[in-house]
Amino acid sequence: MVSKVSRHAILDKVSDLTQGSTERKRRRRSDAHRSRSAILAATITVLGEDPDTSVEGIASAAGVTRQTVYAHFPSRDALLRAVADHLTAEALQICGDLDLESGSATDALFLLLDTGRTFFDRHPVKLYPAAATGDAERHEPVVELLTRIIRRGQTTGEFTRELPLPWLVTSTIALSHAAADLPPSKAASTLRSTLLRLLATH
Repeated sequence: MVSKVSRHAILDKVSDLTQGSTERKRRRRSDAHRSRSAILAATITVLGEDPDTSVEGIASAAGVTRQTVYAHFPSRDALLRAVADHLTAEALQICGDLDLESGSATDALFLLLDTGRTFFDRHPVKLYPAAATGDAERHEPVVELLTRIIRRGQTTGEFTRELPLPWLVTSTIALSHAAADLPPSKAASTLRSTLLRLLATH
């Protein structure tokens, strides 16, 4: 029969082993998170400079091995999609902190668009189209923000009610994307004047 002392010793040993295993798993998760974050940051930096940089180049910039990159992202396209998701989430967080309810709907619209443009100018995903072309889900929060602003503008009489709200939202997004191909010195003013003509009441 196992003595009471022995049982306590066995339970203590099992507890130590369990805690050790839990701690190792926690460290592995933390290490994996740091590696993934380093890979995404390196990808944003190096592809912003050279859109044709290889996975090996990205791994080198991140300070990890090529195998580590593929452990997190099974393909280059998967990595680019993750970059686009990461940048979109960061941009939406910034835009979500904006005060879009004060002032006119026109001011709110251009505050949102200018903030988004400034963010993506710092992270030029347009240099690598595979990351810039996103799924519809990626645009849903933007659609919601624009819908809220343009609907308010229609309610206050700032924006036309002669055109359907979804059409105005879709057109605003399309024009914003088109403006990204214009020279930086003309992009903001051209987009602004075009949208004001589109949204103007008649």
